[in-house]
Amino acid sequence: MWNQPRVVWAVAAGRFVNSASSFLMLFLTLYLTGPRGLGVVAAGLVAGTSGVGMLAGNFTGGRWGDRHGHRRTALVTATASGVLVVLVPVLPVWLLPVTLPASAYLSATSGVSLGALTALAVPRGERRTMVAISRAASNAGFVIGPPLGALLAAWSWDAVFLVDGGLLLVSRFALAPLLPDLRHAVEGPTTGFLSALRADRALLRLLGAVAVVDLVYRQLYSTVPLHLRDAGMPLGLYAAAIAIGSGLILLLEVPVAIRLRGFSSYPIIAAGYALVGVGFALFGLPVSVATTVVAIVVLTAGEILYKTTATAHVLDAAPDHLVGQYQGLYGGASTSGSLLAAPIGGALYAVAPGALWPLLGLLAVGAAASVLAGRPRVSPRSVPA
Repeated sequence: MWNQPRVVWAVAAGRFVNSASSFLMLFLTLYLTGPRGLGVVAAGLVAGTSGVGMLAGNFTGGRWGDRHGHRRTALVTATASGVLVVLVPVLPVWLLPVTLPASAYLSATSGVSLGALTALAVPRGERRTMVAISRAASNAGFVIGPPLGALLAAWSWDAVFLVDGGLLLVSRFALAPLLPDLRHAVEGPTTGFLSALRADRALLRLLGAVAVVDLVYRQLYSTVPLHLRDAGMPLGLYAAAIAIGSGLILLLEVPVAIRLRGFSSYPIIAAGYALVGVGFALFGLPVSVATTVVAIVVLTAGEILYKTTATAHVLDAAPDHLVGQYQGLYGGASTSGSLLAAPIGGALYAVAPGALWPLLGLLAVGAAASVLAGRPRVSPRSVPA
């Protein structure tokens, strides 16, 4: 693990700082309905524009890095995103539906290019450890971020956005000398993006499954807390469950990635999807502390298996001149599921709460079956399938 290229550790440190200061994502709705005086519906619509910008940035942002160099793209977009976040407190409300998605687009584009830079620095077939390190750093930041943001919000809402955007800018300038310019190390394009995708049908099936499983997984942040509350459980149980999951990821994701790096990707991804499905199906049992903890442990085990492996597999499948767009494609598929999770899950929970959990289990297990059924007999790029 410790022999990873310097850029992997530098980007991981940047992701830790950015995750620890992602206050806009956490507290935007509270800010809009509080100091800005918007109603709940209007605030939801304004906040939702950030999700649209993030989705667009993931799907299209990789093209900028592939064309103009990932280092340049990451630094320019991170700078612009940080400046826009700092300006949020002084902008009029009517301008926020433009500013927020623009900032989210730029932030997603920067993340895609940083991911591409680290991928290009690591040989194919050895990228799972790199992805696991990045995810561990990001998760560690999210452990620190919410309480820090809450303290800042209690003191000053303006400080929330000044610190968020300011740390983005600090991270950008600290990373600048550590990021290599790999644009000239990549051979000229020989295959177009769409042509490359059409030639890899197994990858397309995998991306579809990613969207489905992330729709299932993100119920952890939408319908699961409602389910526990309606069953009479205290809020502390939900908070403890999230903490248990985060702790397991921090402790186990990197060691598991190292242990399984020589094994074929598809069975590991499918096993992860299936465990996520089993974990959510367990929420259909009579609610107790024990069943909640078991469900969290099972679905977290699934996340540990599939997240790192699927991300690295998509990067391995990418030609060098398209690695940014492939990185963004995976991020876009994942973000699509995340954006659909709350409205679809909430609607199903309102109509048939008891049926939601077995349905989620079936969706994730079906995604696992789809991945295995589409597995190529020989990997198209001579890496572990």
